[in-house]
Amino acid sequence: MLIRKYTEELVADDNNIDQILFYDDGKELLPFSSVIASLRNQHFDIVFHTYPRYRLALMTWLARIPVRVGTGYRWYSFFFNRKVFVHRKTAEYHELVCNLMLLNVLDIATGTEDIAPRIEVSPSLREKARKLLQSLGIKEGEKIAILHPGSGGSARDWNPLHFGELARKLEQKSGVRVIITGGKNEENVVQRAKSAAGDSAITLVDKFDLREFGALASLANVFIANSTGTLHIAAAVGTPVIGLYPQVIPLSAKRWGPYTDKKTIFSPLNKPVDCTECLKQQNNICACMETITVDQVYTAALKYLE
Repeated sequence: MLIRKYTEELVADDNNIDQILFYDDGKELLPFSSVIASLRNQHFDIVFHTYPRYRLALMTWLARIPVRVGTGYRWYSFFFNRKVFVHRKTAEYHELVCNLMLLNVLDIATGTEDIAPRIEVSPSLREKARKLLQSLGIKEGEKIAILHPGSGGSARDWNPLHFGELARKLEQKSGVRVIITGGKNEENVVQRAKSAAGDSAITLVDKFDLREFGALASLANVFIANSTGTLHIAAAVGTPVIGLYPQVIPLSAKRWGPYTDKKTIFSPLNKPVDCTECLKQQNNICACMETITVDQVYTAALKYLE
C-alpha cells in the first residue's frame, strides 16, 4: 500500500499487507523523484488507483509499472492502461464497491455480500482503553455512547449543539455514560457540544492515535457521528453506529455510508439533492441538516443501548 503517514496505524498490523510505502513524511509530500525511484526499484506489476490524482497517476506511469488500473473519466486517465468507467460523484455505487470494480478490469471476480472493512483491536489496546474508562469514572456495566461532532471538513455537519442536547438526554437515562470526542483542531466544536451537554458529559480531544481510538470505540454500545473517518473506524471494530449524512449526492450515505449491518443513517428529508448551501466548501453547516431532530437520533440510540 502506498499511503499517507497518518493512516499507517490502521493497516500496520494487517496480515494481508506485505509492505507499506509512504507518500509523505507526516507533514510534507515526499519528493516526486524519490517516490518514483522507490516504485521503479521494486518492479511492481500492477497498481490500483483507489484514490486517483494526477500526481499519483504520473508517478506510476514514470515508474514504468506495466499495468495501471484507474478511473476512465478524468483528464489524466490516459496514464491508466486499464480503466473503469464509473462516475463516483453520482453515487451509483458505494465507494467500497467502486474500488472493488477495479479488480474486475483484470477479470478478478468480486462480490460485496461477505465483504466488510475490519480492524482488529489488540488485547493490550483494549485493556488500555478499559483503564482509561475507569480513570474517567465509568464503571463496569455502564452503557457507553460516544458522540463525535466534528468531521474535519469532509461533510456537512449536524449542529454541535444538537450533539450536546443529545448527550444531555442520554445522560438522563440510568446507567448510560456519554463521551464526546474530537480530533486535532476540533476543540472548538467539542466545547460547543459540551456547553449544551452539561457537566456530566466527558470530553476527549486529540488524545489517541487511530488504533487507540478504535480500541475505545470497540468498548462503546453506540457511536454517533457525522460523515467522517472515525465513524468508519467504529463500524470496522464492530460497534453499532449512527451516521448523520447530507442528502446531496456526492456527500451522501449511498456513497460514503459505513459499510456494516449495524447502522442507522439519518439524512435530511424532502430537501434538494443539489442544495447549493450543502455543496459550499466554505462552511460545514447547512440548514438542511437542521431538519434531523435530536429526538430521532435519541430514539435510534436507545435501541442500541437497551
